[in-house]
Amino acid sequence: MIEIWPAIDLIDNKSVRLTEGDYATKEEMKRTPEEAIAFYTQYPQVTRIHIVDLMGAVKKQPTSSAYIETLLKKSTVPIEIGGGIRSEKTIRHYLEAGASYVIVGTKGLQDREWLAEMTTRYPGKIYLGLDAKGEKVALNGWTEVSEQTIYEVVESVNDLPLGGIIYTDITKDGKMGGPNVELTGALARLSKHPITASGGIRSLEDIRKLEKSGVAAAIVGKAANTYAFWEGLDDD
Repeated sequence: MIEIWPAIDLIDNKSVRLTEGDYATKEEMKRTPEEAIAFYTQYPQVTRIHIVDLMGAVKKQPTSSAYIETLLKKSTVPIEIGGGIRSEKTIRHYLEAGASYVIVGTKGLQDREWLAEMTTRYPGKIYLGLDAKGEKVALNGWTEVSEQTIYEVVESVNDLPLGGIIYTDITKDGKMGGPNVELTGALARLSKHPITASGGIRSLEDIRKLEKSGVAAAIVGKAANTYAFWEGLDDD
């Protein structure tokens, strides 16, 4: 089975979920981030936890780094951090604090020379966050859409020592309506790096479809907070 990475999205140090990246749809989760880590790590299918500083993504710099440091100490599985990571100082800070991986989005997409330098200095530790509306890449916490296509980006970074690429279909995110298997699979075929799917994943059936399409891992948000999702995996 492909790897399962549950997501914890942070605003004001609380675990929340958004729908289609719209901050006005913010929904606070029942479990605190600490409780979510304890809940997720009881399942052997969880090989990593995905934590994003949502306000950091919008403000273009970390806003919850001190709190994230406390969360890093509570997990028994690797953690990757995203949101507002736009400097080597921030990359180094999170890695030294105990993060196993960091996710670079807007900065890496807009400054390919910087991305090449960072991935060379931290090979295998940096994931490129490729968030998109349709085939067009979104930037700055999904508040802007560029003219770059997801295909152009994937081809342009094939020779960089990335840990992988995380593709999020924003139109699917938070809706529990299923992932974009077709586009994610197309990226998996085009990329030399492992592709992680994000957005809309709700069930074992979705996981199976992604696996067949060549995807390496799946980030699961709302569904991962339910016992039913994990029971379905146990039954497989």
